[in-house]
This record gives sequence, C-alpha cells and structure tokens, in this order.
Amino acid sequence: MDTPFDLLLRNVRIAACNDDRCAVSAPSFVAVRAGRIARVGTMDHLHAGVQAAVERDAEERLLTPGFIDCHTHLVYAGDRAREFELRLQGASYEEIARAGGGIRSTVKLTREADEAALYAQSARRLRELMRHGVTTVEIKSGYGLSLEHELKCLRVARALGQRNPVTVRTTLLSAHALPPEFDGRADDYIDEVVQRILPAAAQAGLADAVDGFCETIGFSPQQTRRVFEAARAHGLPVKLHAEQLSNQQGAALAAEFGGLSADHLEHVDEAGVRAMAQAGTVAVMLPGAFYFLRDTRVPPIDLFRRHGVPMAVATDCNPGTSPSTHLPLMLNMACTLFRMTPAEALLGVTRHAARALGLQASHGTIDVGKRADLCLWDVAHPAELAYSIGASPLAGRFHDGVEHAA
Repeated sequence: MDTPFDLLLRNVRIAACNDDRCAVSAPSFVAVRAGRIARVGTMDHLHAGVQAAVERDAEERLLTPGFIDCHTHLVYAGDRAREFELRLQGASYEEIARAGGGIRSTVKLTREADEAALYAQSARRLRELMRHGVTTVEIKSGYGLSLEHELKCLRVARALGQRNPVTVRTTLLSAHALPPEFDGRADDYIDEVVQRILPAAAQAGLADAVDGFCETIGFSPQQTRRVFEAARAHGLPVKLHAEQLSNQQGAALAAEFGGLSADHLEHVDEAGVRAMAQAGTVAVMLPGAFYFLRDTRVPPIDLFRRHGVPMAVATDCNPGTSPSTHLPLMLNMACTLFRMTPAEALLGVTRHAARALGLQASHGTIDVGKRADLCLWDVAHPAELAYSIGASPLAGRFHDGVEHAA
C-alpha cells in the first residue's frame, strides 16, 4: 500500500494551466505529500486503497493553481485619496508628481511609520489578496528611498511571508523616485543606490530581484543601466517599470539584462517586444493602473501574441495609481480594457506570473512535483473567473498543501 498522502482532493475539475487553452479535465483527483503535488489523475484511476490525512470531496468544483500577484507595492503607509480627487479635477499623474505629490508623499508617511505600524497596515492588504486566491505575491520596496527605510520595507515584506500562509518574493525598487534630499542630484542618488542600498539589501538577503522606474519622471535609461549592472554584480535578477508614460526603450534594456519581466508597456514598440521575446522576458499587464489613471493607450497585446511574449497580469497594488487587492478583478479588466482572452488572463496570474518571478519550475501549474498551491472555485468554467466583475467565488485556498480559511 502507498504511504498515505497529506491531502487528497477528490472530484475536482482541473484547469492545470499547462496548456494555452486552460483546458478543464474530467472529474479528477490531486494528491499532495510534503507540500508538493504527488499525483494527479482522473477519478477512474484513483484506486480504493489510497489514504490521506486530509480528504476533501470538491463536488466537481474548478481547481486552478494558486493565483500569483507578480507586481505589487504592498508595503507602504497612508493613502493618496486627495490626489485621486485632484486627478478627477484634471491634474495629471506627472503634474502631481512634479508638484511634490505622488510617490514622494507616500515616502514621507512610510519613513515616519515604524516597522510594527507598517506591518499592520500591509498585513491588512495582504489578507485581502489572499481572500481572493493569491498564494504567492511579489512585494517591492520603493517608498523608503534611503538605506534605512528601504531595508525596513524589505524586512516588513519578508515578515509578511514568514507570518502568513503565502509565498512572498521581495524586489528592491530603490530607483523608484528621487527622494527630496537628492533634489537636482539624480546621478548622486543612483550612486547611493548602487554603492550602498543595493549591496546592503543583497548582503542581508532581503531582495530576490531588483526593479527600477525608467521614465521621464523616474530615471533615465543610462541611470537604470547602472542599477542593473550593480544587480548583476550581486547576482540578482532584474525587472523594470517600462514604457508606461513614454517609450524610453526600457523594455529592450530589461531584455538586454535577461530581465524576468518588463511591466506596464503601454508605449513599447515592436523592437522592444522583439527584444523581450528573444530574452524570454515576460510582459506584465497592469490594467488597474491603466483604469485608475484613465489612460487611453492600450499595451500592444497583438504584438506580444505575434512574437510569443508571455503576458502576466497583476494588481500593481499601490496607494497612488492602483489601490486594489482584487486580483480576479484584474482578470476582468485585462479582458475588457486590453482585449486579452479569459484563458490568457488566467495564465497571466498562474503560469506566466510564476515565470515573471523566476518560479516557473515550482509554481504556476498543476503538475506533479510542483508546490501544492491551489485554489478551488465555485464556478463551472475558467472564463467565469474573468467574467464576473468584483466577484469572489473562492471556495478553498491551499498553500503548500494546507487549506487556509479565506
């Protein structure tokens, strides 16, 4: 007789997300041992002698990989509701940023918050993400913008993963904006990032990747290149906020460094898409920010399809341009605003999101040997996950093979 499994899910209809159609299986089972998927098959291949410490009859509910939110700014203090009002009155994102609002206003509040307060605020947002099916989340720094406060934000992000049933990947985003003490000295601040902040984060083991904001109101391609070179020297992969407001050739720069992802991409051109395809860099779609900023330039979805660039979808949870913790809502937005298909959107928060974090070997599909991060849904077809606006049909969430209450 086989060694008993830790978990046996019976009568699930599986959307394994390991094919482009997100095909759904006949009634099947998934068996888990030591946090990994140990066996998958149809019910007629499940023999009577199989035993498990925990068994659950899913009553033919849909089973998907656990959702992966591969782009968030989850750790911050305060909010920017007043800026929301200003935008409704006609002020642009760039105008607010240049007037001292935007990222800088969040930096002030985040610097003032101690780790306990910052953890408490961020944990509330994390719980909402998990309530909507997220089992893995990327969390960026970028609201500290100094050695002390960037490391503080990364420590809080690590603590979120240690104290909650979720996998957290951390990204150093010190090249997010110019802090006030470096006004007019952007190159000097990049010196600070590459000589002090990035090495300290790497030495402390607080960063899994390095990001930057390559934009007219952020940092130039030359400055971003310096950050990427420092990341490479410390053995850290890179990703990039690229081509959100203008085309700075950031996507091609990220691809040159073998970037895990380039994110936003409303203004990317075909040369940038081609470079991403050659490098295997994932395009991360952020429809929440597009919606919140009332943008009108849609990312070139057809170009990504034509060149075979995988597309991920994420919340971009942040206080200024996408204050959302509802990843299933982003599926709907990706379809309605960007014209992605429901299958593309689902792959965007599973298989392709895993690749955007460098986790494709262990996450993102329901296959033997992968982490048993799973979501059980009260829906009949995967398209319903993108169809419903703001619904939350989660019926079960499993992290490392253990079910946790929503």
